[in-house]
Amino acid sequence: MASRIDHAMACSAQKFNCAQAVFSTYAPDFGINEMDALKVSAAFGGGMGRLGEVCGAVTGALMLIGCKYGMVRAGDLDAKEKTYARVQQFTHQFKELHRTISCRELLGCDLNTPEGKAQYAARDLANAVCNRCIRTACQIIEESLLPQSPPHHFADGNDR
Repeated sequence: MASRIDHAMACSAQKFNCAQAVFSTYAPDFGINEMDALKVSAAFGGGMGRLGEVCGAVTGALMLIGCKYGMVRAGDLDAKEKTYARVQQFTHQFKELHRTISCRELLGCDLNTPEGKAQYAARDLANAVCNRCIRTACQIIEESLLPQSPPHHFADGNDR
């Protein structure tokens, strides 16, 4: 059986961007269907529309954090603080492995230039960099955001 990380990687292989690969894989857990998730996250690839800003895999994950913890009632500052804390935690974990969340820095080229696009293709950066970032984002999401399996309850009522 394919894992959800495999699903995200397959999405990337189909030329969806990094944000789409991450967000659409887990959005159904938060009541958002895959088609809507693909649309919502479509503008965030290449560091937000190829601007080279925040990595799309990171953006996709941050949208998921918002889906779980985001403030939806005016004045719910606890939700806002919890969301921001989770964003900071995620970003810290991602940076520990990749040193930055900047798409341009991760790739080492500017996707808005013909030279940068050529470098991206010639160095196979989709596989060398983007897929690693997607995998990292998914792993962090699976470890920290998704509900963990509840402890198994045995007949005697004790968890082991």
